[in-house]
Amino acid sequence: MTSERTALFPGTFDPFTNGHLDLTRRAARLFERVVVAVAHNPGKGTLFTPEERVDMIRVATRTLRRVEVVDFSGLVVGCARAVGAQVMIRGLRAVSDFEFEFQMALMNRRLSPGLEVAYLMPSQQYTYLNSTLVKEVARLGGLVRGLVPRVVEEALGAKFVPARRGAATVSPASALRPQPDAAAAPAPARPRAAAGRARSLTRPATAALGAKRTGAAPRSRRATGRR
Repeated sequence: MTSERTALFPGTFDPFTNGHLDLTRRAARLFERVVVAVAHNPGKGTLFTPEERVDMIRVATRTLRRVEVVDFSGLVVGCARAVGAQVMIRGLRAVSDFEFEFQMALMNRRLSPGLEVAYLMPSQQYTYLNSTLVKEVARLGGLVRGLVPRVVEEALGAKFVPARRGAATVSPASALRPQPDAAAAPAPARPRAAAGRARSLTRPATAALGAKRTGAAPRSRRATGRR
């Protein structure tokens, strides 16, 4: 191990939350150099591009002198070798995280035996926080202030506000208003068909009544004669 201990903090960070920022600060107090590594991970269908995520994290961590931000693709152990990291930082929010993190730690140890893993717990106020939850709240118009750095809050607003404005044009209230050409439109096809059926049923009924006036009386007399 070199005199300068380098820790790698990898993740997708889509987006970078205050929980991630809290772990970065904690790692910076323990290690001389902390590298936040943004994974490309195209299979996840990220909201922000790797370049956008790197830029936002750099702004959010600009006051932390020991922190660098890079992006990478491929195995995280390869990124650790590239930046000279001896330790990988991972966050544990709840017991549910442990099983996945334990499995990944054992696989990374097999791939790179010299790379250790240090688990850090975030502040209590961020234990429930994750990137997916933040995106869902922002997408539905909820406030994310206090959950993400200001730069991330603004970026989320730029992503989702146009969509919310577009949705407002088809609000339930506007959908209930009559459209300009709706009043002049002919009656729907189904009522016309129903009226047609009513008329067609009326004609045979009238014809039957006429038949009773002309031919029903002789039948009635014959029927009476039989009696």
